[in-house]
Amino acid sequence: MSEMAAGQWRIVLDEAHNALRTAVEAVPADAWHRPTPCERWTVTQVLQHATGDQLAFAAAIGGGPGPAEDPFAPSGQIDGDKLVDLRAALDASAQAWAGVADDDPQVPTPLPQGKLPAHVGAVACALDAAVHAWDIATATGQPSPLGDDLARPLLAVARQIVEPLRAYGAYAPAITGPETDDVSALLAYLGRDPQWSARKA
Repeated sequence: MSEMAAGQWRIVLDEAHNALRTAVEAVPADAWHRPTPCERWTVTQVLQHATGDQLAFAAAIGGGPGPAEDPFAPSGQIDGDKLVDLRAALDASAQAWAGVADDDPQVPTPLPQGKLPAHVGAVACALDAAVHAWDIATATGQPSPLGDDLARPLLAVARQIVEPLRAYGAYAPAITGPETDDVSALLAYLGRDPQWSARKA
């Protein structure tokens, strides 16, 4: 990951943000309370968590307001348009990262690791958005928003940052098993069953 071309992390972050936005926009009206691959969390709760995490990154970098509620204890209740807060959070995150130099070695993050090189911190932010996009898409019968081209850089950074985060409950223990492609390897490493379906939940 240290060999990532200058600015490539911006493409990864943009693709992850778009994946999350697109997955949420396509959630059917009757699907917000469905179970997801995030154990014990509904689609709405995953949305709240993902929104809060993007706000947390934006606040760490730019000093703006952080999430209004604990991303790790989402209420599951959103009054009104469920997309408003997400769109604002994605905009805030994108704007914050836009002000970061490609090669900045010390970018503030909300992660326990604190400051990280720009390409690591930004892809960590992208990892959160992309994986929760997968959670929401999978729970609501949408095509997977993850492809190998996106999963590959996410997996490289996940292997650098995730182990300390498991202690905070951010990720479940890794699942062992055959890794047929980068997407399944990423999901399994983050403790998600690549073959998860609502029928098995």
